[in-house]
Amino acid sequence: MKAHATMNTPDQSLLGKPAPYVDHYDASLLFPIPRGPKREEIGAARKLPFFGADSWTAFELSWLNLRGKPQLALAHIVIPCESPNIVESKSFKLYLNSFSNTPFADAREVQERIRTDISEAAWRGSAAQSVGVKLVLPDMFDREPVHELDGLSLDRLDVECTRYSPTPELPTAAVGEPPVTEVLISNLLKSNCLVTGQPDWGSVQIGYNGPAIDQEGLLQYIVSFRNHNEFHEQCVERIFMDVWARCKPTRLWVYARYTRRGGLDINPYRTSHPQALPGNTRTARQ
Repeated sequence: MKAHATMNTPDQSLLGKPAPYVDHYDASLLFPIPRGPKREEIGAARKLPFFGADSWTAFELSWLNLRGKPQLALAHIVIPCESPNIVESKSFKLYLNSFSNTPFADAREVQERIRTDISEAAWRGSAAQSVGVKLVLPDMFDREPVHELDGLSLDRLDVECTRYSPTPELPTAAVGEPPVTEVLISNLLKSNCLVTGQPDWGSVQIGYNGPAIDQEGLLQYIVSFRNHNEFHEQCVERIFMDVWARCKPTRLWVYARYTRRGGLDINPYRTSHPQALPGNTRTARQ
């Protein structure tokens, strides 16, 4: 626990506080927060029981070319879940805003600058590794797809919901019965920012192989996050760990796509086995 004592905590961030608009490049705006303490809460701190990453989309990225003409792009950023830190989203927004009146030679220079800075923040306190950064320029905007999460919708079920804070005992499975393989989805995921309490709306996709999960209980469990204060990445890891422990699948993955705030969306993915990340395809609400 002492390892976290001198590191950033959520209450030290600029969340919920007035912040000056900085329009010249400033990497010091980035505010990393250790993943460790929240992982300790859910029993995932000693050895990660999952693989995955956090896929971000930045919709508000602009800079100047060397003649002072504004340029713009979308940015897809992938931060591996093995990184010791998350990057607090308001600081990420302020950091990207700081590019707006700064000249760069070309989009590649912007891409590499973002890759370097986010890599440093995500791995601060340990040996730095690289994050993935892809810029989508305006002539490619119409190739950005919109697609809903695939799977059987839990939202079709007419269930009574009375729990609005995470209730791990709600998901159950027919342990001892023949295993099934299925993908379940819901658009009813909602949680709140850990610091400000502002709502975070999302959709979640849960794929697994193992004892059949009771769908009504799983939907009630997803709804139980409605008044819960936690960052996106932490919510997905909590869902993964609760379903893994309670339903005992042999394979499991959890993927959430949250609606954007401050020009950013965050889409965490956690899986029990190594596999390719889902494509960063936004849903209609994003």
